Amino acid sequence: MRFVFVLLCCLAGAAHAEPASPKPHKAYLTLIIDDLGQNLPRDRRVLALPGPVTTAIMPDTPHATEFAREAHRAGKIVILHMPMDPATGPYAWHPELPIEELQKRLDAAFKMVPYTAGINNHMGSRMTAQPVAMAWLMGELQRRHKFFVDSRTSAQTVAAQQAQKIDLASVSRDVFLDDERTEAAISTQLQTAISLAHKQGSAVMIGHPYPQTLAVLERELPKLKAQGIEWIDIRQMISVRSNKATAAHGKDGVYR
Repeated sequence: MRFVFVLLCCLAGAAHAEPASPKPHKAYLTLIIDDLGQNLPRDRRVLALPGPVTTAIMPDTPHATEFAREAHRAGKIVILHMPMDPATGPYAWHPELPIEELQKRLDAAFKMVPYTAGINNHMGSRMTAQPVAMAWLMGELQRRHKFFVDSRTSAQTVAAQQAQKIDLASVSRDVFLDDERTEAAISTQLQTAISLAHKQGSAVMIGHPYPQTLAVLERELPKLKAQGIEWIDIRQMISVRSNKATAAHGKDGVYR
């Protein structure tokens, strides 16, 4: 009888115990730095940033190949920053080009930037709105086992939509850090990305190797953990998002 009495007391105590606190909401952030390959001393500051920055290297820059090798040796993920209309130059994609020429330029760009895990678009407001070309690109990236990051330089982009259709590993940019090149504006954009990560669980940032951007990142990135942010690499972000669109980019996980 004493055993039954003790057991009933324990059960009664458990019924009045405080409920287990919910697990804290995860907030993930990833960072891509575009337009690399032009200036080695400047670009090496990107490699020194304290975390898994993704290096997006332009094929038509004087140090594209050399910097891709340095970034790879430093353990950074390298992606091809592919020029697309209205960008110009020998590698740039334009809507009027046939698929054969697009492939030729893509092949040449990949040769200039070794160790690439994927690509994102440089400019591309006209080009990423072309469904046929974007569908071809996503199929080509699938064949090459590379992922795609939609920089979303235009609201008319169909790139992520085409990637999603064939289940290509991909993700879309949420925040540009440095459209305005002042440290105050860049700091504000970084806080916008942090707030967005807390709100929706993750945020993808793109910045450039401007002195103001690098100064803010060098100062603020070490503080992310204290703000409840987990800085992850781009591959992990693709996994976290599971190829689904956020509310800003689509509905019910499907890109518009």
